[in-house]
Amino acid sequence: MPRINSPEDLEKLREEILAKRDPNRPCVAICVSAGCSSLGSLQVVKSFREELEKQGLADKVDIKATGCMGFCELGPRLAIYPKEIFYFKVKPEDVPEIVSKTILKGEVIERLLYKDPVTGETIRKLEDIPFYKYQYRLLLENNAKIDPKNIEDYIAIGGYKALAKALFQMTPEQVIEEIKKSNLRGRGGGGFPAGRKWETTRNAPGEPKYVIVNCDEGDPGAFMDRSLMEGNPHLVLEGLIIGAYAIGASQGYIYVREEYPLAVENITVAIQQAREYGLLGKNIMGSNFSFDVEVHKGAGAFVSGESSALMTAIEGKVGEPRPKYIHTAVKGIRDKPSCLNNVETWANVPHIILNGAEWFLKIGTPTSPGTKIFSLVGKVNNTGLVEVPMGITLRDIIFKIGGGIRGGKKFKAVQTGGPSGGVIPEQYLDTPVDFDSLTKLGSMMGSGGMIVMDEDTCMVDVARFFINFLLEESCGKCIPCREGLRVLNKVLTDICEGRGSEEHLRIIEDVTETMKEASLCALGTTAVNPVLTTLNYFRDEYEAHIKERRCPAKVCKALTAYYINPDKCQACLICLRNCPSGAIKGERDIVHVIDQEKCIKCGICYAVCPFGAVEKISPPVPPPVRYGIKVKRKK
Repeated sequence: MPRINSPEDLEKLREEILAKRDPNRPCVAICVSAGCSSLGSLQVVKSFREELEKQGLADKVDIKATGCMGFCELGPRLAIYPKEIFYFKVKPEDVPEIVSKTILKGEVIERLLYKDPVTGETIRKLEDIPFYKYQYRLLLENNAKIDPKNIEDYIAIGGYKALAKALFQMTPEQVIEEIKKSNLRGRGGGGFPAGRKWETTRNAPGEPKYVIVNCDEGDPGAFMDRSLMEGNPHLVLEGLIIGAYAIGASQGYIYVREEYPLAVENITVAIQQAREYGLLGKNIMGSNFSFDVEVHKGAGAFVSGESSALMTAIEGKVGEPRPKYIHTAVKGIRDKPSCLNNVETWANVPHIILNGAEWFLKIGTPTSPGTKIFSLVGKVNNTGLVEVPMGITLRDIIFKIGGGIRGGKKFKAVQTGGPSGGVIPEQYLDTPVDFDSLTKLGSMMGSGGMIVMDEDTCMVDVARFFINFLLEESCGKCIPCREGLRVLNKVLTDICEGRGSEEHLRIIEDVTETMKEASLCALGTTAVNPVLTTLNYFRDEYEAHIKERRCPAKVCKALTAYYINPDKCQACLICLRNCPSGAIKGERDIVHVIDQEKCIKCGICYAVCPFGAVEKISPPVPPPVRYGIKVKRKK
């Protein structure tokens, strides 16, 4: 392979790559990210290769294994270029038809097109699908167009041009100044200005200096960073090299949790390829700048995503946070100046350097410029990765991109910012999504998790879920976090199980105040957000649990019951036969009755009743009907 020794070499290679490629040649791009692979996309790739060989088309049609395009629930997903036909939920058995009809004849297979879950409309063009129509795909744009294991695909779309510009047209100080002017804020949660962090690290005394990519992404249901690392690893790597040049670092680390094997594989391949092409290692691109990178696999602890804990883990020690009176930009890895940003932050850098800070500032808002990738999950019609300009409202994300609430249910709240984020109720749906606006509501941007909840969600149970997660993930080093989470978990469990009292609300307020003020790291100081926001916005639910021993959402097992409505029961015996505890009494033509003493509240009767006669209620339970009443048959 050619070694690139100058910007001219890079441009020449790019032109040679493009000259060898026929833009009119059919290309089938198939997503093989972790999500689509789990749904069978690798088998689809194999089927395509076999079918093309069988029909004598192997040398006439390209197969490209690509990264995630975001619409993970509809995978495996593929695109056929240059006609730009997009198929969803493709199975291996669909491949012969796709080759025969679409590739050879240009015919569109209607059943494989996207079908809107709300309107039922079939949509052909990707840009007309609401999920994509309202996005601004800056970082994810090329995920579906390039093979992440092929550096020439990345170079062909302009990859490493930003690095060439930084190395040969800008001084390190000018690079930092451009990042500062862009007001790029860290996408990992805190929103700290990246340029200021870079400048602090560069000016800090001590050598060597380090730069680190944080791909620890421990939030439940979040996969933004993983998808970038899997689908476009060279974009992240290029941003890291530019940052290293600006800061004066000679060594970099990419910290990836071991649960992301494909991300580890793809970034490892990208690093090796960059070395071979002269884009990493000694005298990068023929310049005087030398820099190399090492991949460090994390063990999966949530707290290791905290900057000082992550750096401690890289040193081979237990990943525990350190006191914040010493900043990692001054004393990080091995007590040397270290600059850590998350995957998404580094991925923005090449775009800013290539297009300029002024261009970047036109996207988003003045205080939160650029885009943000969110993992949109929960009770919403369209789930997956969405990339939107900062400043878009929560309503637009949930109802335009997300397609609204599943099953026609009522929206109740959205939780942003991961397990340490807050819950935002319906009255704030028109809040712009940016760092400052979400913080004012008691939540935060976080790394980009967004969980949508409907009317069937219990807010007390939600708070308990996240507190239990954080309790399990706390390193236990500081007392406020360790003991505070233990107390909160017990109090919330008591409330959910019908043992709550008004004293519990006072305990919550006291403990959360102490945790906010005295915890060692951000895990402890922000862990209170799920509790405080649910208590603030949904206090009536807490009071219903405590004063009325009732769960309005009918979620908390101890505060719910199942009851057979005698006016609806058809005495079909289905619930009786499926009850694992023998709690249902009845016979043919006789209205069935649930013995509340025997009922284990498993919900099987509720799930299997074909007539909707079994009702889920929150006490008090109506008195049981007298056994022996005949059913009222439906005519």
